[in-house]
Amino acid sequence: MIVCFDIGGSAIKGAVAHSAERIEPLGRRATPLDDFDAFAATIGDVIGEAGGKPDRIAISITGVVDPETKAIKCANIPCIDGRTLSADLSDILRLPVLVANDADCFALAEAGAGAGRGHRIVLGVILGTGVGGGLVVDGRLINEDGGFAGEWGHGPAVASMAGTPPIAIPAFDCGCGQRRCVDTIGGARGMERLHQTLHDRTLTSEEVTTLWQQGDADAARTIDVLVDLVSSPLALTVNITGATIVPVGGGLSNVAPLIARIDTTVRSRILRKFDRPLVVPGECRIEPGLIGAAILGLGGEAQ
Repeated sequence: MIVCFDIGGSAIKGAVAHSAERIEPLGRRATPLDDFDAFAATIGDVIGEAGGKPDRIAISITGVVDPETKAIKCANIPCIDGRTLSADLSDILRLPVLVANDADCFALAEAGAGAGRGHRIVLGVILGTGVGGGLVVDGRLINEDGGFAGEWGHGPAVASMAGTPPIAIPAFDCGCGQRRCVDTIGGARGMERLHQTLHDRTLTSEEVTTLWQQGDADAARTIDVLVDLVSSPLALTVNITGATIVPVGGGLSNVAPLIARIDTTVRSRILRKFDRPLVVPGECRIEPGLIGAAILGLGGEAQ
C-alpha cells in the first residue's frame, strides 16, 4: 500500500493506492506556499488518514527535479523551490518518497490506464494554462530520475509566420527565460494572447473556442494560427521520440474539435503516416496525477 499525492499551487490531493485501478481518495487540503514545515506537516496529516503506515509515498507535483542534484524547480510553491524535496520529506516522514513532474505523471497514467495502453512509446501532452509533456517508453517513465525529457513546450520553436494566409507572429517572452516557446502560444493563456494580438480583443480561451465552434470568423482565424504554430513542433517531437499515441490533458483537451484539428495537422507533418488518430484526448479524466503517482509508487511501470 502506498499513499500518492497530486500537488499543485492551490491544493494537495492524496489517495491510498493498491493498484492503478484501486485508488481511494483521502483529504484535499490547501497547499502551504511559503512554509516548508507546514507543507510537510500537511502531507503527514493526509498520510495519517490512510489507516496504516504505507510502504512509500509518491508525489505528482508542478515542478521539475534536476536529475543530478535532485533539487526541484517549482515557481508555484516557493517553500519547496530549490530543495531536495524527496530527501527532505523522507527525513521528516520516515518513509521513502518518490517525486515526479505532473506532466510526467499524466503520461504515465495514460500509458498504464488511459489512451496509451498497448503502445510502446507514449508522449503525454498538456494543453492547459501552458504547455507541457512527458514521455513513457516500454511502460516506464523516461524521467524517473528527474529531467526535462518530453518537455516540448519550451525552446525557441515557434514559427515567425503562421496561418492561412500567413501572418507575422511576435516573439513572445516565455516565463522560462526564452522567447518563441510553444508555451507562449499553445495553452489557454497563449490562445488568449494570440487572439489579442490578431484582433485587438481580450477574450478568455473558453470564449474563443465557443465562438469558433459557433462560426465566428475572428475566432476561426485565431484557432487556425494556433493549430499551425503548435502542430509543427509537436510533429517534430513525434518524429524524434517515435511516439505512436499522443494523449492530451489540460483544459484545452476538453475541446474535442480543437484536438481533432491538431491531430489532422500533426499527422500531415510527420514522417510516419497514421490512418488512425494520433493526437487524442486523454482517457484518465479524473485525477491523472494521482493515477500516475500511484503507478510510479507501485513500481514505476505502466502495464
